[in-house]
Amino acid sequence: MEVFERGNGKDSDGLVMNRRTFAASLTTLLTALAIERTPAGQARTRLILLGTGGGPRPRAATMSSAQVIVAGNRLYVVDCGDGVARQLVLANLPLPALRHVFVTHHHSDHNADYGNLLLLAWASGLRERVDTWGPPPIAQITRLFLEMSATDIDTRIVDEGRSPLAPLLHVHEVTQPGVLINEDGVKVTAAVATHPMIKAALAYRFDCGDRSIVISGDTAMSDAVIALAKGADVLVHEAFFPEAAERLAARLPSATRLKEHLLASHTTAEECGKIAAAADVKLLVLSHFVPADDPQITEQMWIDAARRHFKGRIIAGRDLMEI
Repeated sequence: MEVFERGNGKDSDGLVMNRRTFAASLTTLLTALAIERTPAGQARTRLILLGTGGGPRPRAATMSSAQVIVAGNRLYVVDCGDGVARQLVLANLPLPALRHVFVTHHHSDHNADYGNLLLLAWASGLRERVDTWGPPPIAQITRLFLEMSATDIDTRIVDEGRSPLAPLLHVHEVTQPGVLINEDGVKVTAAVATHPMIKAALAYRFDCGDRSIVISGDTAMSDAVIALAKGADVLVHEAFFPEAAERLAARLPSATRLKEHLLASHTTAEECGKIAAAADVKLLVLSHFVPADDPQITEQMWIDAARRHFKGRIIAGRDLMEI
């Protein structure tokens, strides 16, 4: 299992492995050996963390939540934090290869650029069907975005000879757990997570030919997510550091309500370790960090908190890290 970050290095592939990701790759070596080998001639399924910060506030160091799974040259994007299209470009992935978009829930740090991703992929040459999945009201969100963007879309159809965007989009509202797709060697299963104040929050599991990947979305500790992740090769799980709640809340006028929300709706890094152990996953990847930019919390502190209950491999995710 390779763990890379894209940076400003001058190597021929545009990839650099810094000290932190080098260390992470060493910690995942045994996991890599345990994961089923890719069958001969089959491209390896790739997982890239596009955005690892929690919360909608723009930050210099991290983008809000987004991941992409690349299977058979098709892009499966999970969540669309602000800037997701640019992150895909920085990851050297072609926007016209977008085939599926999965939204875990309708908080802005997960869906702010949902419509923009579809529009910018189309403007970049998308000509094939894209299926989008998420809780209600994703159909209404899609319709209203197309309505808002009609001037731009209609102008480009006339001036640039593009095909209409709307017929390419097939929207699926997900309200129940179960298998969503099982085609092209990829099966996607949804579970209903626990994220109070949101009617429906989803977690997704991708079973590909060479490995299985689970994305938790936002959730408190959830038996449904544990069941979804059972035996998975990789679990990407949101992580909350409760000791920093006071510092985070102190910067905002709604401190009491914010703390209540964080404690009721998110999973502590320590609980992430419990979930990974209960699900018997091979690799735990911490992401959607809350707080996302507290200088007093080091990557090792996130890992150490999860390590109290999980003895397998743990990585603290970082934007544009490939796992």
